[in-house]
Amino acid sequence: FLSNQLTPVAEAEAMRNTILAEFEGEVEFIAEDAGPFVDRVRAEAEAGQGTVGVLGGLHGDLALFAADGLLADLTDLGTELGDRGFLAEYLELARLGGQQLNYIPWMQASYIMAARREALEYLPEGVDEQALQTTLTYDQVLAWARNINEAEGPRFGLPASDDGLINRFLQGYAYPSFTGGVNTTFRSEAAVSMWQWLKDIWQYADPQSVTYANMSEPMLSTSVWLTWDHTARLINALREVPDDFITFPAPRGPEGLGFMPVLAGLAIPKTAPDQAAARALIEYLTRPEVQQLTLREVAFFPTIEAELPEDLPAGIQQEADAVQATTSSEAALPSLLPVGLGGQSDAYNEVFRNAFRSIVLEDNEIQGVLDAEAQNLQRVLDAAQASCWAPDPESDGVCQVG
Repeated sequence: FLSNQLTPVAEAEAMRNTILAEFEGEVEFIAEDAGPFVDRVRAEAEAGQGTVGVLGGLHGDLALFAADGLLADLTDLGTELGDRGFLAEYLELARLGGQQLNYIPWMQASYIMAARREALEYLPEGVDEQALQTTLTYDQVLAWARNINEAEGPRFGLPASDDGLINRFLQGYAYPSFTGGVNTTFRSEAAVSMWQWLKDIWQYADPQSVTYANMSEPMLSTSVWLTWDHTARLINALREVPDDFITFPAPRGPEGLGFMPVLAGLAIPKTAPDQAAARALIEYLTRPEVQQLTLREVAFFPTIEAELPEDLPAGIQQEADAVQATTSSEAALPSLLPVGLGGQSDAYNEVFRNAFRSIVLEDNEIQGVLDAEAQNLQRVLDAAQASCWAPDPESDGVCQVG
C-alpha cells in the first residue's frame, strides 16, 4: 500500500497501528513524498510487474497515472460499493471526464484558519465571532494581526518552512481570492496587490514562521495566535486544548473565498501482484466505521455521505465546522490541487516558494519578481504539458501563464 498521503511520522504510525489494525489480510503501508511516489509507480509500470497493490494519492497524481493507462478499471468495484454513498462530485472527478472509474474516493481534507482565544479581544472594528465564520476579509485579517502586534508583539504565522504548506496557501487561497485564478493571473495587477498584502502582514509574523512545518506547536506554545494550515496539521493543538482555540474559514478577497479541497483516492496499478487483495483493502478503507476511524486518528474527513458521529472529539468537530462554513459560503471559490504535473510537481511548488522568499523575505520589487518567476512557471507547465485547472479557465493545450 503505497501512499503520498499521511507521510508525517505520527500519521503513518496511526495508519499502520490503528486504522489498518482490523484488516484481515496482510498489508504494508509505505508513505512516500510526491516525487519518489511517482517515480516508483512509473518504474513498476515500465518493468511490467510490481510489488505495489494499492496506491493512495491525490486526485491530480492519480489523474496523471490514469491518462497514461497505468491504472486498473475500478468501475465494477465502485458499483459494488455503491451503497456506501460516495459523494457524487467525487465519483465524477474519479471518472476524469470518461466512463471508467479510475480510483475510489478515500478521504478528504482542507485548510482552515485558527486563532487562540486571547486574540479575540484584538479583533478589528466591525468583526465579531460570527463575522469570522461568514464575512472575514483579508484586509480584516491584516488589521487583526496589526492590533495583536501592537499589544503583544508579532503573533501571526504561516507554515513557511521547506516542509510547510505555504505554497498551498498561495495556490489555493491567496491567489484565487485576490485574482480569481492562479497560473493565468500569476503576474497580474491583482497578484501584485495580493503580494503587497502578504508583505504587509509579514511585519506582524512570528520571525520563527520560516521554520514551521505545521502550526500546531507554535499555537500551543503561544508563539503564534493567528494562523492558517491544513486540518491534519492543526489537529494536535485542537485535540490537546480545544477550548483555547477558535476555528473559522479562510478570508475573502476581491474575487471570493478561495479554498482548496484536498481529495485523496485509492487506485490499483495494472501491475498489482494480487488484484483481489488490493480490492479487499479498498473495500475495508471505505467502510463507514473505518472512514470515521480515519477522521478520529488523522483528521482526514470521509468521502461518503455519512453523518459525522455526535461524539467526535471537540477539536475535530471544530475543524469540521470550519470546513462546512467554507464549502457552504456563497463566496466559495474552489481551487483544484495542481492537476497533470507529474514529475514537475516539486518544481511547480518551488516557483511559489521562490516568489515568497524573494518578495516577502528579501523585500524585492513585486512585479519584477513575478515577471521573472512567470517564465519559470511557464517552463514547468510546458515540461509537464499541463492544461489549466480550476479556478483558471480551461485551456486548449498547455496552460499559459498570465
